[in-house]
Amino acid sequence: QVQLVETGGGLVQAGGSLRLSCTTSGSIFRFSQLGWYRQIPGKQRELVATITTSTRGVSTNYADSVKGRFTISSDNVKNMVTLQMNSLEPEDTAVYYCDGYDVYDGRSYWGQGTQVTVSA
Repeated sequence: QVQLVETGGGLVQAGGSLRLSCTTSGSIFRFSQLGWYRQIPGKQRELVATITTSTRGVSTNYADSVKGRFTISSDNVKNMVTLQMNSLEPEDTAVYYCDGYDVYDGRSYWGQGTQVTVSA
């Protein structure tokens, strides 16, 4: 059973930084795309950032609201994808979820989520 486990959430003041990590139970190479999404109560889950691996290389994609502040990266040795979040704003408060598309199973897997709270 493939699992994604997020760590690194917490409480931080506006302007601060947090680093989220998502560790995959299997090889990271089985995922063609890994990403971070976030959700606040009563709202739809929204994309934050993705990292995609293809024959053309690795590409990243960010929501406009986090461009220039957040950075997504992957570590093929640690089977981990990381989201470095800088210049955090209260509007970034949400539960952050890791998602990975498994090309062997042909489906996406989600982590359990980690709470990020940014105080004004």
